[in-house]
Amino acid sequence: MTFADLPLGPLERALVDSLQRLDPQASPVVLASAALLCMALDKGDVCLPLARLAGQRPWPDHELRLPTLSDWQAQLQASLLVGGDSDFRPLILQHGRLYLARYQAYERQLAEQLLLRSADLPVVDEAQLSESLGRLFAFNQQQPDWQRLAAAQAVRRKLAVISGGPGTGKTTTVVRLLAALLEQPGCEHPGGAPLAIGLAAPTGKAAARMAEAIRNAKAALPVSEAIKAALPDEARTLHRLLGSRGDSPQVRHNAANPLALDVLVVDEASMVDLALMAKLLDALPPSARLILLGDKDQLCAVEAGAVFAELCEGRGFDAQAASELQRITGQQVPVNQPSSQLGDAVVLLTHSHRFAGDSGIGELARRINGGDVSGTLNLLKEDRSDLAWNAAPTPNDLLERLDQGYTPFITAAKSADPHAAFAAFNAFRALCAQREGAWGVAGINEALEARIKRRSQVPSRERWYVGRPVMVRQNDYALGLFNGDIGICLNSEYGLRVFFEGGGSGEDGYRPFAPARLPSHDSAFAMTVHKSQGSEFAEVLLVLPEQPSPLLTRSLFYTGITRAKHKVEIWALPPRLSEAVATRAERAAGLAERLATAPMPAAVVVPIMGDSQLGLFD
Repeated sequence: MTFADLPLGPLERALVDSLQRLDPQASPVVLASAALLCMALDKGDVCLPLARLAGQRPWPDHELRLPTLSDWQAQLQASLLVGGDSDFRPLILQHGRLYLARYQAYERQLAEQLLLRSADLPVVDEAQLSESLGRLFAFNQQQPDWQRLAAAQAVRRKLAVISGGPGTGKTTTVVRLLAALLEQPGCEHPGGAPLAIGLAAPTGKAAARMAEAIRNAKAALPVSEAIKAALPDEARTLHRLLGSRGDSPQVRHNAANPLALDVLVVDEASMVDLALMAKLLDALPPSARLILLGDKDQLCAVEAGAVFAELCEGRGFDAQAASELQRITGQQVPVNQPSSQLGDAVVLLTHSHRFAGDSGIGELARRINGGDVSGTLNLLKEDRSDLAWNAAPTPNDLLERLDQGYTPFITAAKSADPHAAFAAFNAFRALCAQREGAWGVAGINEALEARIKRRSQVPSRERWYVGRPVMVRQNDYALGLFNGDIGICLNSEYGLRVFFEGGGSGEDGYRPFAPARLPSHDSAFAMTVHKSQGSEFAEVLLVLPEQPSPLLTRSLFYTGITRAKHKVEIWALPPRLSEAVATRAERAAGLAERLATAPMPAAVVVPIMGDSQLGLFD
């Protein structure tokens, strides 16, 4: 048996070749471990947990079998390519997990930064905070009022992690907690300058939506005009905030050149991967506050890591924290000893203002998150006004249903009114688990476009026609268009133009662009659940593939159905639904363990390294 005949992809092969140049005597087991680690990173894992694969044949068509766990660790530890926590080697073995050196440094640095920030307790005027919270959250009648509690903790801590599902009021909470913070005595720079507050999100679409929501929310705040003026109006993408440099992993802002911020609020934090979160904490001044907003049950980042979900593990309020919060907020807080050193920095918003108590969508979300397969299937069989299930879908039936669903939109698009077109388009949306195949985004868009073109007598080769929706695939800062932005092709006095929402001076604020000016884009009658994160539509039609797929997970199913405000329609075979509910997406990582109250042995903290420092270790 030779290692050369392993079925490796180009990335795995490049890594292995590099390692072999460093150590020509490297054993097949060590090289195979590196290849498996590369594959794990591509799937979103931060590291390779050895116990998961020990004793197995990772490539079924190849005779290579991995050793037992103890033998595997011994072979790795004996290799010149593998080091421990403080070693400078391409691969790092720690607590049964194999890392690329760069990702181990990211995880270690992030944990250290989070723990330092959570332990730094600012001076707070509790009387003023109590008065501010009572006034700002007077509209809430829930007991306990988790929005008020989250705001209290964000003012009392340098680190706040606020998780909540759709409609739980995360934006309302953050704008009011910022107002409460600004009302604190001495909450300004020498000379009277207000705090520098930054708003950011992983994508341009999420950043624009966050800024708009905060602008709308602050208008109704029961605070002075000076406080309103100090609240931010604009948000940036995290990459732009940090000063990303093209394809380089290095950024302009880091510990040596920190961001000029006193407070940073990050929305949709569940979409932030390990590397980006580590760089963000590295660039944030030690004195600055960090507030992370997200939904721990949503899909994780596309890149490696599930940072936000790991931060939410082990949350709870000990007796002292519960007593302090009751004194400040008047809220009775359940005592639950945290198992994470972040502890009471994490607050979960539980009351949904979008889904009423009898909501089928809300109940479906709860059963999915609980992994209740039979309960989910039984609920979908009930006669609910906001739930529908087609358990025997066919491609032709799906195409007919989508054609019917988008007919009001096509009609509205012919009016050439951007407002009417976007309102109709957001009333119904098709979401898919995957891109390819008859049940994927590409197949559905192609088939539906062909039908619409025939009906409108548009030549089949013509790309642009009235009513074509498109999704931008890359950021274009010059045009102000970002990955995930939706545009609609409409008639205008200058011919066909693609209109985008927000920030423009044309047709009631909509921005028109000539089709030729657009950055890379795709048609968008159907979109993936991943791309829909953060969006909401009146009605959603969720399509799951016919065949088993690793994409079918609980978090994908939950994310898809909770994009709907009023109704969700699911087209899926019963086995695929069962698999989605039963499969909990888990990513191998060590961040939650590093943050646990019984932490791993202390590690040497080093600055996050760029390519010039890591070389082949990168």
